Amino acid sequence: MKILVISILILFLSHQGVLHAQDHDHMNTKDKITETYLLKTLLNQPGISNKEVQMLVVTFPPSSVSAAHRHPFPTFGYLLEGELESTFEGKTYHYKPGDSFYEKPNGLHAVTKNSSPDKPAKLLIFFIAEKNKPTSVPVKN
Repeated sequence: MKILVISILILFLSHQGVLHAQDHDHMNTKDKITETYLLKTLLNQPGISNKEVQMLVVTFPPSSVSAAHRHPFPTFGYLLEGELESTFEGKTYHYKPGDSFYEKPNGLHAVTKNSSPDKPAKLLIFFIAEKNKPTSVPVKN
C-alpha cells in the first residue's frame, strides 16, 4: 500500500506538465514528450497503510493570512496560482505558481499569507491522513 500511495503521488505531481506536452505533441511532431518532476520524496515512516488520501484546493483571498496550525500527517503542496509566503518550522518560504513542497507531520505553520491586494492564491494540497481525523490543528499563541 505504501508503494502504491507514493507511486500515485509521484505520478500525479510529475505528470502535471506532461498532459499538456502530449496534447501539444499532436500539433507539432517535432516536440518531444517530456517529464518534469515537481517533487520526489521517499517516505520512510511506519504505518502508512490504511491511510486516507485527501486532495484539496485551498484558496487564499487577496491579503489573507492563516492562523498558526500544524498538520499531523504528511502534507504535499503545489501552488496553482498567485503567490504565497509561508513560515514553516521557523523558515520562511516564498511560493509562486509551479512550486511544490513536502512537509513532515506536526511541523509548525506560524503563518501563511497572500500578500497580493487583488489576486487570490490557489494551493493544491495532498494529505496522507488518518480517516476521520482533522488535517489541520490550530496552535494557541
